[in-house]
Amino acid sequence: MHRRRGLSVRLKLTLSYTAFLMAAGVLLLAAIGVFLFKEGWLITIGGVWRETPGIAFVRGFAPMAAAVMTFLLVFGLLGGWLLAGRMLAPLDRITHATRTVANGSLSHRIRLPGRQDEFRELADTFDMMVTRLEAHVAEQERFAANASHELRTPLSVSKSLLEVARADPGRAADPLIDRLHAVNTRAIDLTEALLLLSRAGRRSFTREHVDLSLVAEEATETLLPLAEKHGVTLETYGDVAPAVGSPALLQQLAANLVHNAIVHNLPGQGSVWVSTGAGPRTVLLTVENTGEPIAPEVASTLTEPFQRGTERVRTDHAGVGLGLAIVRTIAEAHDGTLTLAPRPGGGLRVTVALPAAAPHPGGGAVPREWSPAGA
Repeated sequence: MHRRRGLSVRLKLTLSYTAFLMAAGVLLLAAIGVFLFKEGWLITIGGVWRETPGIAFVRGFAPMAAAVMTFLLVFGLLGGWLLAGRMLAPLDRITHATRTVANGSLSHRIRLPGRQDEFRELADTFDMMVTRLEAHVAEQERFAANASHELRTPLSVSKSLLEVARADPGRAADPLIDRLHAVNTRAIDLTEALLLLSRAGRRSFTREHVDLSLVAEEATETLLPLAEKHGVTLETYGDVAPAVGSPALLQQLAANLVHNAIVHNLPGQGSVWVSTGAGPRTVLLTVENTGEPIAPEVASTLTEPFQRGTERVRTDHAGVGLGLAIVRTIAEAHDGTLTLAPRPGGGLRVTVALPAAAPHPGGGAVPREWSPAGA
């Protein structure tokens, strides 16, 4: 929800403390002034003690009251700011933990120390909720992994039997066998995709230094025959983009993006552009492709499992519906983000942003240009 920026709670508490202190000071000084005026107490004027009635009393008492109120104002602002900060420190910690969990780190806990109070109760409830959520997600991932693993064996057996049947000269032209072979291949692809999705979600991989530019170049070279088959032009360019992660998973990420850009394109006249870039804190891998116009609300759902745009369902290469879901999971497992945006002329622009790797002691990376694939 978009909200306009307002005053911080700390500032509001500081002003409230100061206003309360000033009001108490005004009442106290007023009470003292009335008491002194009625009793005719002696106050100091010019260093001499004497009785001061009427206007002389006010002239003598007003500077002291002003000095006291100034002191109370400064003391209230400074003291209120420090006190509010100390009181709200647990809330800042809870907010930071909430944002961390919202970004996908379900293993994070607040573990707020101290005796039980409202803040500690809120933190403990949050930790309990995240623990249950993490256990539920882990259970789902284990189920998907186990189910996919169990399906691999019968699917592999079916594939072998179908290949034997296709090799039989008497059945080679049977369209039913070809159809079953296509369905079996699709089921195997879906099983492998589910396994990869569950493994990436668990973040159980060794992190190494990876250059996204090399990963992107390898993906385009591998898929160049597919692009030529579909009449799609591949262009790759960009700078060295050092990241830290799993080379195999990042290679799968780049391959999925390039594959999607090729098969969901204009037939016979499409283009795909693959580029990388490096900033102070992030590195980018961007894949753009021509294609049919995609509505923004449709583009935002393409990373969900088994979700495709309407025009993508009609293609013969619709895939298993997990390509971009796998990309998103791999990006999040590397503490990165995935952004999808329709191109003005049709097609899609997909950008993966990952944390940049720390530069090597010997110096930073040197940009280099790639040549178009197949040139």
